[in-house]
Amino acid sequence: MALSYISKSQFQYNAGHIRNCFCVIMSGAGCWQHCNVGGPFPPNMVRAGVDCDGEVIYVGRAFHEGDMVPAKVIPTKNVAFVCHGGEEVLKEDFEVLRYGAFVWEYASNGAVPETAMRVGQTVEGEPLYMGRAIHNGSQTPGKVHPSHGCCYLPFDGAEVSVTDYEVLCVR
Repeated sequence: MALSYISKSQFQYNAGHIRNCFCVIMSGAGCWQHCNVGGPFPPNMVRAGVDCDGEVIYVGRAFHEGDMVPAKVIPTKNVAFVCHGGEEVLKEDFEVLRYGAFVWEYASNGAVPETAMRVGQTVEGEPLYMGRAIHNGSQTPGKVHPSHGCCYLPFDGAEVSVTDYEVLCVR
């Protein structure tokens, strides 16, 4: 179900025990909801992949050094991970993507399809997109950084660069 455009509207998530939890409606592309290590995680999160241990990974994003960076969210570990400066960085405060009609489309070398969903941006204003690729038996999401010509995956403490990947796109 696609959501219609609501300009910068916010509404409180209907669960009084969750502090600072709200959902921001985006133009036809689901909504972002704030979460932290205290949980719980909301229903209807957008699936991004599966970790080596079989745990489901979801689409997320988090601030890191001024950038809003695409993140992999693993609810069973109560954290999100971003990659930056060659490292996988654990984030305790992050947002998860919920609802929406999405599809993963193939891309390479920093390119993104026309319907790619902008998930974040650098402090310089460069858009960042959610990508994913298979790495060491894991379908791992990460950030497509167009000017770097690749998709970076947060994996096992490192930032892994791949040139062939899929990109999260609005259907």
